[in-house]
Amino acid sequence: MAISYNESTKTFYLDGKGITYAFYINEFDYVEHLYYGKTIGHDDLRYIRGLWGRSVIAAVPGYDVDVDSGVQSYNHFGSELTFYGTGDYREPMVEIVNPAGDRLTQLLYDSYEILPEKPAIKGIPSMRDGETLVLHLKDKVSGFACDLYYTVYEDAGVIARRAVFKNESENVILLNRAYSFAMTLPHMGYDVISLYGCWAKERRVDRIPMHHGVVSIDSKRTSSSATLNPFMALAEKGATEEQGNVYGISLIYSSSFVLKAEGVCDGRTLVTGGINDFDFRWKLESGEELETPEVVMAYSSEGIGGMSRCFHDAYRNHLINPRYVRKHRPLVINNWEATYFDFTPEKLKSIAKAVQGTGIDTFVLDDGWFGKRINDHSGLGDWVVNTDKLNNGLKEIIDYVNGLGMKFGLWFEPEMVNEDSDLYREHPDWAIGVPDRPHCYSRYQFMLDLTRKEVRDYIVNAVNKVLQENHIEYVKWDYNRNVTESYSIGREPERQAEFAHRYALGLYDLCERIVEANPNVFFEGCASGGARFDPGILYYFPQIWTSDDTDAEERTHIQYGTSLVYPLSSMSCHVSVVPNHQTYRITPMATRADIAHLGATGYELDTSHFSDEDRAVVHKQVAEYHGMEDLILNGDLYRTENPMESNYFGFMVVSKDKTEAVLTAYRRMGGVNNEVKILKVAGLDAEKMYHVDELGLTIKGSTLMNVGIVPKFADGDFMTVKYRFREKNLAV
Repeated sequence: MAISYNESTKTFYLDGKGITYAFYINEFDYVEHLYYGKTIGHDDLRYIRGLWGRSVIAAVPGYDVDVDSGVQSYNHFGSELTFYGTGDYREPMVEIVNPAGDRLTQLLYDSYEILPEKPAIKGIPSMRDGETLVLHLKDKVSGFACDLYYTVYEDAGVIARRAVFKNESENVILLNRAYSFAMTLPHMGYDVISLYGCWAKERRVDRIPMHHGVVSIDSKRTSSSATLNPFMALAEKGATEEQGNVYGISLIYSSSFVLKAEGVCDGRTLVTGGINDFDFRWKLESGEELETPEVVMAYSSEGIGGMSRCFHDAYRNHLINPRYVRKHRPLVINNWEATYFDFTPEKLKSIAKAVQGTGIDTFVLDDGWFGKRINDHSGLGDWVVNTDKLNNGLKEIIDYVNGLGMKFGLWFEPEMVNEDSDLYREHPDWAIGVPDRPHCYSRYQFMLDLTRKEVRDYIVNAVNKVLQENHIEYVKWDYNRNVTESYSIGREPERQAEFAHRYALGLYDLCERIVEANPNVFFEGCASGGARFDPGILYYFPQIWTSDDTDAEERTHIQYGTSLVYPLSSMSCHVSVVPNHQTYRITPMATRADIAHLGATGYELDTSHFSDEDRAVVHKQVAEYHGMEDLILNGDLYRTENPMESNYFGFMVVSKDKTEAVLTAYRRMGGVNNEVKILKVAGLDAEKMYHVDELGLTIKGSTLMNVGIVPKFADGDFMTVKYRFREKNLAV
């Protein structure tokens, strides 16, 4: 069994791929954390408990303190769930308001059960499969209760955790904080790694030393945001890409979140987080419960890269839609940067016709096909064809694209509405906002109130009607602004602070109903680029537009940071025109393709101007991508060069059986009389012999990984090289 319980020591052991997680029920019925790390034996771990200091402390309620026999205080127990007001001054995982107005609770062990398969969370995306432990905790005074869920996996070094808070009393209980997990790590010698950014500069890597007090990352935007991703890692001092202990935390959630690491006075680190408790209060009536979003915790002793591979395996195997996760992805030509809003059927046809026979298999019509949409000031919400632009409807262009042997895709932004739209004129109350207060404008649009069922029903019916009346096989789902007024006229005043989480529940309901109603449509997520790139969205959409910034140089940073948590197959990456529309930089076509091919690839430029030579180049690039697509979908990623620390970028993708691999390396700036650069090679089987096509040599894996390769970059800036490795008996 992956989960076991020792009756004599009251210790639970959770064993996953290469990991053990252990905690026990101590003498006060408190769930006390003991260990998380490499696989170990099921020994009695209680010996690692220490006195943790002899300062004046608050005893466990109802008990006296004898400092000579050890500390008996919640404040000094390693924790699986911290609570407020009973002598524990660390960040609480949960805070309630009881009917008397006090905020006290003691959630202590009551019972447990082991489930052979993980149950789904009601209305919230979560991981699939895996043996699951459920701990039942109760507060004997208030009738407040909590179930802690733990799931382990044989094929991924992660543990999935969440909490369900229950009101088993006859009174109303208010939740001021309802996080998903808590965990105590054994010391403070960590660096905290997070992913920060903004529009066109998403998921840059930040690494700062852990300290006494709280390191907190969050979003208050009712989306996961481009500003900070719902991810945090704690890497031991000196941990590198290849070596050292690293703990990763990734939250499967798409609304306002918080993750915290607290350095406490006993020298340990408490990690906790979940739904952001800023502007949050949840009313639990008698008999009601609140299910929190799931957090995925990864551990690796093989550095940051090992942590990433744990997340990649977990999300491919147990989160992303199994219908699409390992299948060929649509290789698209998108018209957006070629035409923006100014297109005609003839222009769209010329873009599609130009790539016929290149291997590009899907044409995507972006924004501007609906309502009175001539610019971004109007039309959102009116999901009917703009016959002024497409006078024969969508059918003409769909039939033409299908006649070329290609699939047809379409852009939507279902959560939004323009003031200048038929929908807003009919239902101005459906837009999020506070009555009698002016709206905040952002991109000339408002957000629809997804907390209201009638609004969701309209969106579902409108979008499904378009998809089911037309032969559409791909959808790009966009989201171009954040909530600015967290208020719903459909909810009573005392429940307004539930808005951010209820928006997430509404979004997930919307996704579920549209995606499941259209099982043959491939959905890609987008949020003004990568502003909602999170595991919750990945559950519904197998890939997400990584950034509106398509410049190859900028993408090396963006894709590097994104890969800390998310597999390459989840990153949508396009080859675009130069000068680049975001940075105005000029980079070689080969470089743009090599970087874009490190993800689910496509093209976004005006192909109607292509020459025969241009088409031949694209045909060759697409063929090369097809040759490595299985690695992108299924392979293990090794980051060999960090573009934020050097002049180089390097990704090496290796098949699971280590029979083949591709190394893509990039040099930012060229120079004269350069120093010798040796590229790292990683992830191969040390004993296998590999043929390296570009070198014309067959070399042992151990040699390649210890010696490396001296690349031959072409002269100039922004150049790439690519090396292919095949086990000798597979070489062609």
